[in-house]
Amino acid sequence: MESNANLYAVLAAGFPADRRGVAIETPERHYSWDDIERGSARIANLLRSLADPGARVAVQVHKSPEALMLYLAALRAGLVYLPLNTAYHESEVAYFLGDAEPAVVVCDNGNLEWIERVARQAGTAHVLTLDADAGGTLMTRAADCGDMLDPVPRQADDLAAILYTSGTTGRSKGAMLTHGNLASNALTLKAYWGWRADDVLLHMLPIFHVHGLFVASHGALLSGARMIWLPKLDVDQALHYLPRSTLMMGVPTYYVRLLGDARFTRELCAGIRLFVSGSAPLLEDTFREFEARTGQRLLERYGMSETGMNTSNPYDPALGPRIPGTVGPALPGITVRVVDDADQPVGTGTTGHVQVRGPNVFAGYWRMPEKTRQEFTADGWFRTGDLGVLGGEGIPDHYLSIVGRSKDLIISGGYNVYPKEIEMAIDVMPGVQESAVIGVPHKDFGEAVVAVVVPRSGATVDTAAILAGLKVELANFKIPKQIHVIDALPRNTMGKVQKNVLRQQYGNQPA
Repeated sequence: MESNANLYAVLAAGFPADRRGVAIETPERHYSWDDIERGSARIANLLRSLADPGARVAVQVHKSPEALMLYLAALRAGLVYLPLNTAYHESEVAYFLGDAEPAVVVCDNGNLEWIERVARQAGTAHVLTLDADAGGTLMTRAADCGDMLDPVPRQADDLAAILYTSGTTGRSKGAMLTHGNLASNALTLKAYWGWRADDVLLHMLPIFHVHGLFVASHGALLSGARMIWLPKLDVDQALHYLPRSTLMMGVPTYYVRLLGDARFTRELCAGIRLFVSGSAPLLEDTFREFEARTGQRLLERYGMSETGMNTSNPYDPALGPRIPGTVGPALPGITVRVVDDADQPVGTGTTGHVQVRGPNVFAGYWRMPEKTRQEFTADGWFRTGDLGVLGGEGIPDHYLSIVGRSKDLIISGGYNVYPKEIEMAIDVMPGVQESAVIGVPHKDFGEAVVAVVVPRSGATVDTAAILAGLKVELANFKIPKQIHVIDALPRNTMGKVQKNVLRQQYGNQPA
């Protein structure tokens, strides 16, 4: 009989034989492996009573161990997990629910009124609540369910999760990730980063995101390693728990803020064997300052919603050095190439389009077959939309450096920001003729969102009113740090806005 490819079964194979040990530690309590196993079984049994395998479960809740159990329960029940950023507002969530048509939505009690409204409009039959303190109808109803369940049989190409991403069109796309995609990436990273059962992961990342949910959590679960589970980066808490940890993962912002505290010393993190940085560009100055302070080199890697992790600087020094400004070689089993506009490979040291191929690459975009076809080459390579270089001066030929994003994506504080969405919101505001949104370098966030606005003839633009309007419509991480008003946007001979000119003009101004 063919083995079950359900991702939960793959992860649970790594749980320790003694389920009494601590799996997750929070400042308030400890959760054993038995708690994780039985708790996720209860939720999975509840979900199975509400939806059939393959149905979507959309989740917008605050980080908690119970939220992780909900994710594991969705896998276990054969459902498709759809995590949503907790910062999303009603109009954003309404689009996701309307597009994905989930059978079940789980939200924070504080948002129940409006989420229930948009969920009903999307045809969702069941809306449950889960708060950060484990309160809400999800856990109350799950408490009456059985605490045992064999993972529902899944094939490797069955969907496990949908992550919404976007492009320059402004319309979000649901990246379909299979059980095989996620399992292959987790197993590869476990080996490549040397995960061990005695590891202790300091987990401060959000879990609606690839980095926190898939990269960090999967690694610990697959290895039977303990997680110290904090809701977000809190420097005081991080400094308290670092001496007891062996791994930490974060966005560059985390490391900048730790370096900004004099208490962050070499002695404090002497027990850490690996610091991983990702989800946003890491400035070389931060890399150098971190090494000088701690004696350790940050490990930078490269991934995206559609693929999980593609490349990584080596953990094992025998495989090569960790080089600042690069994201390392392709991970085992994954192939990366850099090509020209005709999809032909370019020479080392030459900038081109980054394409990837491997078992980690997603199944396509939800209900967008034409868009899916456009994003793959005739010979099966995924077009990442990033611009990169293999090799270069003093860099091995198989190391990749990301130099830009042809899809215009901004990554601020580890979160994806899509300029078109913000531009569409600004362009309909009073007095605005048009706008352009760009990302500029920022020491803390990696990139900061900046808007450049052109007023209508004879009109005056109120930048404060624009910001106020955006704060009603969009998540806070999408709000521009600056708004500049100019007479006209720079354009090329084809009429395309030259955002590179705007980046040069505003990139050196404090954001």
